[in-house]
Amino acid sequence: MKIFKNALLIGFMFLSTLTVFSQSKVTGTVVDGEFNQPLAGASVTIKGTKTGTATDFDGKFEISTSEKSGVIVISYLGFETKSVSFTITGNSVNVGSIVVTPDAGQLEEVVVIGKGIIDVAKERKTPIAVSTIKAAEIQAKVGTADVTQAMVNTPSVYVAGQSGGYGDSRITVRGFQQDNTAFLLNGQPINGMEDGKMYWSNWSGMSDIANFIQIQRGLGSSKLAISSVGGTVNFVTKATEKSEGGNVSMGVANSDYFKSTATYNTGMMKNGFGASVMLSHWQGDGYNQGTRGEGQNYFISFGYKPNDKHNFNFLITGAPQSHDQNFTKRISDYLGFGRKYNNNFGYLNGQYISERTNFYHKPVANLNWDFNINSTTSLSTVLYASWGRGGGTGNYGGGRRSISEINPYTGSSQSTYINFDQIYANNLADADGIGSGSNYAIRASMNNHAWYGVVSNLKKELNKNLNLNFGLDLRTYNGDHYRQISNFMGLNGWTESRFLRDNNHVIPNPNTLPSATNTVNQSYNINPWHAFFNTASDDQKIDYDYSETISYGGVFGQLEYSNENLSAFFQGAVSNQTHQRFDYYDYQDAYQDSEKVSNIGFNVKAGGGYMITENHSVYANAGYYSRQPYHDNIYLNFTNQVNPLTENEKVLGLEAGYTFKSKIFTASLNGYRTTWEDRVVTTSNVQAANAVIGSTPVLAGDVIFTSNQGVKQVHSGIELDFVVKPVDKLDIKGFASFGNWEYEGKAISRKFDENLNLLVETEADLDGGKVGDAAQTTWGLGAKYEIFERFSIDADWRNYDNLYANVVAKDNLELPSYDLVDAGISYKMLVGKDKQNSVNFRFNMNNVFDEVYLSELTSNIKTDAFISGTSGPTYQSAGRVYKGIADGNQGFFGLGRTWNFSIRYNF
Repeated sequence: MKIFKNALLIGFMFLSTLTVFSQSKVTGTVVDGEFNQPLAGASVTIKGTKTGTATDFDGKFEISTSEKSGVIVISYLGFETKSVSFTITGNSVNVGSIVVTPDAGQLEEVVVIGKGIIDVAKERKTPIAVSTIKAAEIQAKVGTADVTQAMVNTPSVYVAGQSGGYGDSRITVRGFQQDNTAFLLNGQPINGMEDGKMYWSNWSGMSDIANFIQIQRGLGSSKLAISSVGGTVNFVTKATEKSEGGNVSMGVANSDYFKSTATYNTGMMKNGFGASVMLSHWQGDGYNQGTRGEGQNYFISFGYKPNDKHNFNFLITGAPQSHDQNFTKRISDYLGFGRKYNNNFGYLNGQYISERTNFYHKPVANLNWDFNINSTTSLSTVLYASWGRGGGTGNYGGGRRSISEINPYTGSSQSTYINFDQIYANNLADADGIGSGSNYAIRASMNNHAWYGVVSNLKKELNKNLNLNFGLDLRTYNGDHYRQISNFMGLNGWTESRFLRDNNHVIPNPNTLPSATNTVNQSYNINPWHAFFNTASDDQKIDYDYSETISYGGVFGQLEYSNENLSAFFQGAVSNQTHQRFDYYDYQDAYQDSEKVSNIGFNVKAGGGYMITENHSVYANAGYYSRQPYHDNIYLNFTNQVNPLTENEKVLGLEAGYTFKSKIFTASLNGYRTTWEDRVVTTSNVQAANAVIGSTPVLAGDVIFTSNQGVKQVHSGIELDFVVKPVDKLDIKGFASFGNWEYEGKAISRKFDENLNLLVETEADLDGGKVGDAAQTTWGLGAKYEIFERFSIDADWRNYDNLYANVVAKDNLELPSYDLVDAGISYKMLVGKDKQNSVNFRFNMNNVFDEVYLSELTSNIKTDAFISGTSGPTYQSAGRVYKGIADGNQGFFGLGRTWNFSIRYNF
């Protein structure tokens, strides 16, 4: 706690100027009860008035008041609020030392930048369903995993996809996937502008730089016109305004994982400037075969506070990385070749090569300005930008060759690892060395972007009980998508034909179109640093080359009333999105620019809360969204053709809750019902065997996309979470969530191949089907016990039930329930002069009992089901089942037992 205590952002002070006669003074000192040292930056106010101040570097405060008696209230995020009575005789009184103790239920540090934009739950009086995870817990429990691991002990939150590789996890909130959950960085929207998705490999440094993570389930408290259908996840980073200090750390883990980190903070200097810098490097072989990864993280923050009215902070952070990927497999493949089986890699002359590598570098920069205009008015503004460069590799051409092996489980021969030696030899045998459709190369599908935006919020205190917020949210985004060769595998070049469309976007016979021959002879390094600064020229792009421009403009406002017991708010936002697509590869010059499409959306939210007594409170909120469709759903089949079925998606959210608080026990009970109409759901799957979809033959290993439009979902449920501290050294936390998430009505279903060609279109009856990809029932219980001073053990148990396959279907497949137990040990050793420094030791073991479980399925095959292959029907399971599931289904087994150990020196 010491590293944070001195870093608690002295600059964030609430100063008031009093201009009354006969003023007296109340003085005192606020002390951190954990370390018995002065607490700087604590808020000290006189109850029932606007009179207040903040403690100085030595924890001291002085308040001028005309009152002769009253109560002062000391508050600080991360500490319990404390009230102390005073009576003035004469002109002053010293209330002495006031000891405040840490509060496990609050935030670790004070948020000092973008106060009016970040929208943490504490900033609004009306309650919501919320869970907050502090920096200490994030750093302790994430280990080698994605930052999503920090959120697993939260009601209605499910994390999957970890078996895909470093950074490939996914998170759902109340059954809604990432494109329907809003993710914010210091209040800045970070969901993808094209499809709303999150790619956690781009945020691998978040666990190092996060001050806290706040998960607002349901409607949330954000004032922006964002689609917080499942909820809002707000990542709030560390800021510059800290005392001088830093740390160095090292971590090791299973699968040859290693990570090193160094951090230094200058602290806020006398001239008002300060800086914080964090650098780290990580690498590992991955839990599953062929999932190696490597990357760096950097965080640089500069702060400047010229006076009490202005506070500036500039930060830039990024996490360049590359990691090899694993895709879903049939259960029978795992049972035959092991649960770590992955066939996306092979060897060339004994050297490891992966066919599927994700590589990306996405720096994010923002400039925050907080302006205290006067005692009742403040303005918060953030200017932000991000630049993404990178993509993912895969096979190109029809010359893929694999090594065949006997599956010990099925007894049949099947293709397994990639035979790069044979591929290389075949390519060398090509007469002119220029590859075409029958050859093989490794391509990279590039997804580059430039994103700029500004969010600004003006807060006005109309009177003692009424606050008004008003602001704007402007964004512009340009994305570029194309393919390039990353490895010719012995070839000297690659040639292909292009058929150029006119205004007829879907052509039954492409041979009727004008054509052109495209030949490339350059390959491009997939190192993320190299990819960021080097892009392919237009004449070296293959397969496709298109871009899009998305412009967004929105305004928002909120009016909130509050007194000691009652709070109520009304919030609204309206926005306009404009989209245009430009296709340079598949269209004739005159038809490369698509029709421009504009959509207006809005949301309204209202609610209220009532504190029945000091221990009991209730709330109820409601919201309605008319949300514009994502860019990828506006244009059909990845062409310039506008989707005639696209319309705004409609969301209605209702929620209510009850909270009980006491010194030893706090609990919240929340209920919700959310309906989502006219939404679009897209899933992907790896084709298990040769087949015909529609009239098109597809091969085993091909990636097939399924898009369902017009889907209606109804999600309802209840959630419970609690914290109990029966004795000083023991903390117990628990949660439970019971959901009922179903589809209603019918939808149009389309299937595409990996090259985005439409295979088939059907109408699907979904009524009563269960929503998949997240457990609808979850339980959890955790405990932390301090055995002796600064040495503690902790453990968390979770149960997942009513988990269905990640498909959109009426008769969805239910996976077996499972339990997980994670455990850890922490020790903090004080060192140095006056014990001012410390060394932290942390050991984690996840899935302690090595539970074997299916974490997700991407297919819905019943026992004895078969598909029609190109050479006749092919049984997917032949009657075989695994825990009641046909073994022809595709998915991931969850990770087995893993461990990690870290040591951190704080100075």
